[in-house]
Amino acid sequence: MQALWMVLGAFLFATMAVGIKFASTSFGTAELVFYRGIVSVLFMAVVLRARRTPLRTPVPMMHLWRSTVGVLSLSAWFYAIAHLPLATAMTLNYMSGVWVAAFIVGGALLYGQPQRQGPLMGTVLLGFAGVVMTLRPTIDQNQLFAGVIGLLSGMGAALAYLQVTALGKVGEPEVRTVFYFSVGTAVVGAVGSLFTGFTPWSEVSWTAAAWVIPIGVLASLGQWCMTRAYSHGATLVVASMQYTGIVFASIYSLALFGEYIAPIGWAGIAVIVASGVLATALRSRALPDTPAEDH
Repeated sequence: MQALWMVLGAFLFATMAVGIKFASTSFGTAELVFYRGIVSVLFMAVVLRARRTPLRTPVPMMHLWRSTVGVLSLSAWFYAIAHLPLATAMTLNYMSGVWVAAFIVGGALLYGQPQRQGPLMGTVLLGFAGVVMTLRPTIDQNQLFAGVIGLLSGMGAALAYLQVTALGKVGEPEVRTVFYFSVGTAVVGAVGSLFTGFTPWSEVSWTAAAWVIPIGVLASLGQWCMTRAYSHGATLVVASMQYTGIVFASIYSLALFGEYIAPIGWAGIAVIVASGVLATALRSRALPDTPAEDH
């Protein structure tokens, strides 16, 4: 069930990306980060109040680390988008699932713990292969620095997801985790916009303006779903399900923007879906025997 939260989160993030594509015709990247963050802060503040969840947290440093790593990863991804082909930037960012698997294996070896999740790790790698098939990334020699930044964005995202898992283990409510990440996003977006400047609203198209609030709400709901999935679900299964965002993005590209999907792209989508189904089947079969491996 928790894996389905990640699928829903991936759908919400893909829908948010559509909004960003429309809004980017009038707003700069830093502005979009700021508006996404500030709307999320307001939205999650209402949710916190409605659920009577206190704002004060017993683990402020854990939230600070999650927000710092998450916002830096987001900023690195935006930089990669600006300096690399979009498909390449997205592929490097979606390597987060591979990094999650690598960190889990590395941690198990470091502490001398037996690692029995090889098949699940295989589904993560299979899903990433599907991402590469769908996006078919390319990179030129003069884009190597931006490629490294894009690679770091995926690594940072993986660290943020693992920190979300840790917050879930100590009992932190998902809504509070999302709220503090939204605060970090708004702060970084505001600082960036001070350097790049805010677009006067008189110059903003009505289409772009109409997406400002939905982008923040969709980001909040997507983060909420993702946080719930990583907090309570099997980490590697959730990492594998994250790749479904590429499937939703491809469908949006075809339906809304008329972008062509090559046969190898459709094959990649099939591989992504198959990896998610396989990961869920493997986890369901192993669950009765390995209850301690949920995270």
